[in-house]
Amino acid sequence: MTAVATQEIPLVDLRAQYATIRDDVRKAIDEVLDSMQLTIGPNVRAFDEEFATYIGTKHSIGVGSGTDALQLAIRACGVSGGDEVITVSHTFFATVEAILYANARPILVDVDERTMLMDPAAVAAAITPKTKAIIPVHLYGRTVDLKPLRQIAQDRNITIIEDAAQAHGALLDDGTKAGAGGRVNCFSFYCSKNLGAYGEAGSITTNEDRLAEELRALREHGQSTRYYHPVVGYNARLDEIQAAILRIKLRKLEQWNARRRKLAHMYDERLKDSGVVTPEIPSDERRHVFYTYTVRVGGGRRDALRTHLGERGIGTQIHYPVPIHLQQSAQFLGYRKGDLPVTERVASEVLSLPMFAELTDDQLERVSDAVRSFAKAH
Repeated sequence: MTAVATQEIPLVDLRAQYATIRDDVRKAIDEVLDSMQLTIGPNVRAFDEEFATYIGTKHSIGVGSGTDALQLAIRACGVSGGDEVITVSHTFFATVEAILYANARPILVDVDERTMLMDPAAVAAAITPKTKAIIPVHLYGRTVDLKPLRQIAQDRNITIIEDAAQAHGALLDDGTKAGAGGRVNCFSFYCSKNLGAYGEAGSITTNEDRLAEELRALREHGQSTRYYHPVVGYNARLDEIQAAILRIKLRKLEQWNARRRKLAHMYDERLKDSGVVTPEIPSDERRHVFYTYTVRVGGGRRDALRTHLGERGIGTQIHYPVPIHLQQSAQFLGYRKGDLPVTERVASEVLSLPMFAELTDDQLERVSDAVRSFAKAH
């Protein structure tokens, strides 16, 4: 068996990014530790304000993770036992996890072949009198078309909750930013994201004052004021150190996203006739911020290509190899292989190549050359 080389070009290089902001980050952390205001202090309040301004919403409520964001948003929208929430199977498990936390039933629909995002026609077919919410997932950095989903939801009193965990700074189909399109909208700031904390963090955005007030209470054990708990909430606070780091990174986000788009165009050019299907770039390229650069490799060759790249020190990832409807823990939902054919085909073909703003042109050339050499050999 051939040994896999040490990764010389990782999927994501957090050290390279840190090197560009190290002094600012160290200074900010020192200031937090000097103040010893460690939870819901000046940095959390400032980040909430700054992120809301960036997204274009009235409110942003910082929380401990993207999963916290989904869980609290679903709760605040009144989803409960007996309700159905429509989302996709081709996503990270947290999207469905959060629905299950509310004792609601996830209704999983297929994705569009071209975009690998939620198929509005499949959503329309899945609507029942029990449908309480729709959670479109902006995957890989590309945004879902919300217009047809709004039309579906509008006359049926169905709430749209955006899962924007992978789309920081991407535009929606109406030109507003991801995170401004639903009643409430959820972000993850997991460390590898375009806007990432050094650990876990998340945010919920909304334009509704009442919902924002409820969400702020829910993130702190349901407190209205300290030690007064009108409702049962969660321990879902964003801490000061992560907020301070996110404030620094937010100022760099547009620059980093622009570099990711440039790298995506370079990949597209160099992977022509390479045997892989490159991700479609929307006509307004600002609708994609390339959290990942995810290609499709058909003919059962995906895993062989991944091995080929690994042997050359190139990091890759499969997002996501087993669709949620086929996960062991989701068997009770009653889905079977073949129920979501596009999703299942996508899961067998997707492969994410190295993508981060600090990826050099030379590194990208090496990755592209390795993909092309595989194509020649196969």
